[in-house]
Amino acid sequence: MTDTFYSRSGKRYFDAFVGFTALILLAPAFAMLGLCVYFSSGLPIFFRQERTGRDGKPFRIWKFRTMKLAPEAHGALVTAAGDSRVTPVGRWLRRTKCDELPQLINVLLGEMSLVGPRPEVPYFTVDYTSLQRDVLRIRPGVTGPTANLYISEEELLAKQPDKETYYRTVLLPAKLQMDLDYAMSIGFNKDLKLLANTISGLLLKSREVERLTASATQKEI
Repeated sequence: MTDTFYSRSGKRYFDAFVGFTALILLAPAFAMLGLCVYFSSGLPIFFRQERTGRDGKPFRIWKFRTMKLAPEAHGALVTAAGDSRVTPVGRWLRRTKCDELPQLINVLLGEMSLVGPRPEVPYFTVDYTSLQRDVLRIRPGVTGPTANLYISEEELLAKQPDKETYYRTVLLPAKLQMDLDYAMSIGFNKDLKLLANTISGLLLKSREVERLTASATQKEI
């Protein structure tokens, strides 16, 4: 793992400062998104789920709830595009990644970093090899190299007949290798670049979705 001032302590200072500032600046957006969830599908507004954190310690992640409260919402651990459990508002939140914004709370608490490996549920991490478990030596991130590359992961999973098997045997090993590579070369400039790529990628994806939606609407007319 990288051993520099930034990786030892600078990264945490950066996370705390940006996380605190972002939570203050985004407070009005949080309130608006919370109301959207509440008026579309009631309480609870937030979704809490156990994830595996740094050094294998469990923590509960914060997200805006995107799924129905019906029993069927407690199903598969991987979510593909078109999943019937996702609410209409939830689809928009997931497409724009706004459902991830409450993870700034996890960042402020020191459970997550702005940039790092995406935190997995214990159901998957229990089967990590000894090498793969090295990704647990650093804090999981709100975004990171795999979040950038697999920004359309749900669309990819939707094409697979056995989504969980594909995720476990194909996607997860590939993502873990990228996360291991990231952990070996953590740097301030790299983190800034990954944050910038995440923002630009989401903007491009949103524009593409709007274009396809507009095209489909015109065809229907």
